[in-house]
Amino acid sequence: MTPPWTVGVEQEFLLVDPESRRPVPLAESVAQHADTDMDVQRELTPFQIEVATPVCGTAGELAEQVLLGRTHLAKAAHAAGCRLLASAVPPIGTLGPPPDTDDARYRLMRYSHRKIIGGQGVCGLHVHVGVPDRDVAVRVSNALRPWLPTLLALGANSPIEHAEDTGYASWRSVVWSRWPVSGPPPHLESGDEYDRLVSALESTEVLLDAGMVYWDVRPSAQHPTVEVRVSDIPMTAREAVVIAEVIRAFARTAADSGEPERVNDVLLRAAYWRAARDGVDGLAVDPRTGHLVPARDRLTELVAWCGNALRDADALSTVEEHVGWLDAHGSGAARQRRAFGSSPDARRLVDLILAETVDEAF
Repeated sequence: MTPPWTVGVEQEFLLVDPESRRPVPLAESVAQHADTDMDVQRELTPFQIEVATPVCGTAGELAEQVLLGRTHLAKAAHAAGCRLLASAVPPIGTLGPPPDTDDARYRLMRYSHRKIIGGQGVCGLHVHVGVPDRDVAVRVSNALRPWLPTLLALGANSPIEHAEDTGYASWRSVVWSRWPVSGPPPHLESGDEYDRLVSALESTEVLLDAGMVYWDVRPSAQHPTVEVRVSDIPMTAREAVVIAEVIRAFARTAADSGEPERVNDVLLRAAYWRAARDGVDGLAVDPRTGHLVPARDRLTELVAWCGNALRDADALSTVEEHVGWLDAHGSGAARQRRAFGSSPDARRLVDLILAETVDEAF
């Protein structure tokens, strides 16, 4: 069982060729070279690989495990003849088709969802927070809805695809939105209502199973956790830790707060689109009011709201320092654009991301 308010993360990465910097289908080989103690998982395409931390109780333990997963997986990729890249979409080249596999689920997904499945090999950060029960998980989900665009903006790290600027800070979120059950979850009253809704979606064959619930927040089907999957894979380990700690602190704060504020679904979708386009460096739609505000103001408000829980987890100084660091250096998307602008063939950009993927600075 997962104790309340513990945290763990899953990090998805691309695998690229060291010469061409294009994606290469070497996930199986990387997994074979990985440390057997690591929780390494294959993804939708053989161009991707995932590593999960153990359940972590402290901010220090989480920081250690996030970086450890990256460095060990980077070594395994090197041994397999490729490199580990923390970008949510490939800056150069394409992912190619999903793998030919005898897995019945993937065959059925290719049949049922057809061209949607093409190009879906994008990489995100999935944060799991231990909660007392599924009803609390739904309560956290409801409370988090207005803040999901802020977390999306904070983690945006996919502006360049096919050596072209997409115009979006998080192109991954645009690609992922093609799935019929994706983006912000609906406001629900209980874990039972969530289960009934998922069962109805399965009966319509929109979902093949509960694993295809791709909402950006969802209760776990197996564990007493709430999973938040709104962010691109961040370029650095520190960014991944900051996002995870903010989410954990938010969950703890929301569980002890009053009835979550409901926001209009149309305004929430508008806030998502603006966050995907402009990231944390631009303007944001406040889904509570429909007004445009600086995205940094929304981020500052979010950190302040869960500040006590961040302090209790000994993570407040790390988060505040990172918010200040953003003022000087910019988000992952902004840093990608700067590197791309100085080398339009995108190879210098890929080299920057490769170096930042295993940066040990905390």
